[in-house]
Amino acid sequence: MPRSRPTPEHLSPGYFAFVMGTGILAIAAGQRGWQSTSLVLLVVAVIGHAVLTVLNVWRAISYREAFSHDLHNSRKAFLVFTFVAGTDVIAAALVEHGQIMVATILLAVGAVSWLLLGYTVPWAAVLGRTERPVTDAANGTWFIWVVAAQSVAVVAATLEPHHEEAARHGLSVLAVFAWSVGVVLYVAVAMLVVQRILHAPLDPWDFDPPYWVSMGAIAISIVAGARIVEMQSGPMVDAVRGLIAGGAVVLWAFATWLIPVLIAVGVWRHFFRRVPLRYTPTLWSIVFPLGMYSVACMYLGRADSLPLVEWIGKVWIWVALAAWTVTSIAMVRSWFRAPDPDPSLLT
Repeated sequence: MPRSRPTPEHLSPGYFAFVMGTGILAIAAGQRGWQSTSLVLLVVAVIGHAVLTVLNVWRAISYREAFSHDLHNSRKAFLVFTFVAGTDVIAAALVEHGQIMVATILLAVGAVSWLLLGYTVPWAAVLGRTERPVTDAANGTWFIWVVAAQSVAVVAATLEPHHEEAARHGLSVLAVFAWSVGVVLYVAVAMLVVQRILHAPLDPWDFDPPYWVSMGAIAISIVAGARIVEMQSGPMVDAVRGLIAGGAVVLWAFATWLIPVLIAVGVWRHFFRRVPLRYTPTLWSIVFPLGMYSVACMYLGRADSLPLVEWIGKVWIWVALAAWTVTSIAMVRSWFRAPDPDPSLLT
């Protein structure tokens, strides 16, 4: 018997990862020249974003206690940054379809949200808590903080050629600023997560899908870097162009190296330690990095004249599409199954 519809009270703050995964595949399809597929995926992402925005506003108003609990939960609070990244991914996709004004508005929403959440979430979820050490709660969701910063950089750099001179200067500054903050945040988060892994017992339940964002954060940093390298000459861009161009190649190598590691962890988790493989909203945290890696390879390959890297991106899109299809089917099936009694699977 179909279960009753859940209320927004239990909505995961990370469900915007669905928008991220679908939107990045729309961009990847556009890069392959599959315009019809790109448009369909973009429409799905936009609809998903609108529905999730309404549900989250409803949740914040009608279920304030649950909403506030998530913001103060260091294991879940950083999932809120999926709203920023999802908004910016749609903006970047809209630029590819010529919707410059709408994309600019979405960039403003994403940038303001990133700045506000970037200060309030870490304070509420980590720095403002009495529990110590804070590294005990560090996990893969914290990398979404990095993705949010780099998503702002991507859209700012993507919009730069489409605006007048005055606006271009502001967009170039925003792009370099957000990219730089994102790189520094990645190093900081990675150090905290590694410290936790080295000092805490290896519990297979802890190595959940958001750990894939550690690779996705690098991939989106590559895309942002490639876009900045392609921007017109300016004081801010010229100061970092060489650094970013070389750094993007180094980041691509590290992201590529991470993929077998993450696959091995998944095999260990599900096949050796017998953690059940069930649908949870965080599975979209795997789809997005896979799609992001494809886009990163195609952008970097073209920006730095690396045909092998571009070819890898063109092939990898099939992996990302397969993951999106399987996860979408699992999501729809989950709507008609009895709720899982384990609350840890609802994050």
